Amino acid sequence: MTKPLKKVAVTGAAGQIAYSLIFRIAEGDLLGQDQPIALHLIDLPEAEGSLKGVAMELNDCAFPLLKEIKVGSQLESLFEGVHYALFVGAKPRGPGMERKDLLADNGAIFVKGAQALDKTADRSVKVLVVGNPCNTNCLIAMHHAANLPRHNFFAMTRLDQNRAVFQLAEKAKVATTDVSHVAIWGNHSATQVPDFFHAQIRGRPAIDIIQDRAWLEGDFIQKVQKRGAEVIAARGKSSAASASHAIIETFRSLLVPTPQGHWYSLAVSSHKNPYGIPEDLVFSFPCRSLESGVLEIYPGLAMDAFLEQKIALTKKELIEERSLVAHLLKG
Repeated sequence: MTKPLKKVAVTGAAGQIAYSLIFRIAEGDLLGQDQPIALHLIDLPEAEGSLKGVAMELNDCAFPLLKEIKVGSQLESLFEGVHYALFVGAKPRGPGMERKDLLADNGAIFVKGAQALDKTADRSVKVLVVGNPCNTNCLIAMHHAANLPRHNFFAMTRLDQNRAVFQLAEKAKVATTDVSHVAIWGNHSATQVPDFFHAQIRGRPAIDIIQDRAWLEGDFIQKVQKRGAEVIAARGKSSAASASHAIIETFRSLLVPTPQGHWYSLAVSSHKNPYGIPEDLVFSFPCRSLESGVLEIYPGLAMDAFLEQKIALTKKELIEERSLVAHLLKG
């Protein structure tokens, strides 16, 4: 029996991340090879011509699962009935722009997007924010979509997790599939905390395999934190294919039960979290998806003193970001 159609909205759909992502969604990588989909592609009015070109290419691929394509800039109409909303688009930081300016500019964009989503999206819509600063953009969106459940709002830190997995695998000279139990704590920024303390390599603690604590506390964390800037320096553009791959992996983890004893990284509402993070933040935790479809922050992980110190710094940054956009928050 054919499954009911699922509608997927992508903002910033004329951008390079979206261009790497959209065709994979149409192929079935996001929701599965038996799930018919509709794509709603959203960008600024001046990008409409580019969106039409993307729609033409999608049609020319003749994807069996792709049943409908809508393009444009009208948020309310394009968010109507959507089941998944991927907020990929955001204003990049310009020359001389301070972080507070970027937060204010993007915050205003996310207010409008969330208000439109709140009016017309399916009531169970799952919302993934990728556009940076993604944690605080997600917090703003959550506040302005008060009729949608806060537990369905997420900010992406899966790319950071994947980067951490690669660094550990390279250092240990093993395959990336040998590395597990990697988590990212906190903000998707230069304060994020890649967790080597709980990571495992071939089922053993990573700190037992990589017996170089100085590297783990120094180069490892810095490489993950600064990898995005390193990619920009090398190719002259921000990460696109790796970001789109992380979006796909995020939804695979969200929609499929997590194996017993495992977790994945995702920034979620800090409401009633088990690690003492203040309320009303969007904070990356180790998470797991249960058989019931409910997402849960993985409980009971012991904190190493070094890890606690680093988490305190990323927590402080997120509280500072929240204060900078306090005028955009309500409730």
